[in-house]
Amino acid sequence: MKIEKNLFFNLRHYEYGEAFFGSYQGMRFRLAREPLDHVFFVPVEDRDPDARLMATVWPEPYSYFDTPDEQKISEKFSIDEEGFDAAIEWINQMYDSRDWNES
Repeated sequence: MKIEKNLFFNLRHYEYGEAFFGSYQGMRFRLAREPLDHVFFVPVEDRDPDARLMATVWPEPYSYFDTPDEQKISEKFSIDEEGFDAAIEWINQMYDSRDWNES
């Protein structure tokens, strides 16, 4: 793997409603809870049951907010350790799927 799990915030951090942003050799990426709400103090039974971790990748040089949506690729995962691992694996697969420095 190119991007390791220890680079990311721990899984519980995403319940604060904050996204993680990173980049790797021409590819930028984001991992966040979707919907991106501050739910840390909301009881588990009151949280959105459809919430997921969403991983997004896009080419450099622009930020997530300055990159057109059509240049972003996203996938959703369960909010648990299995989904967290799958999201990181997916980000690495997206990196391997193209030459991000050519974008």
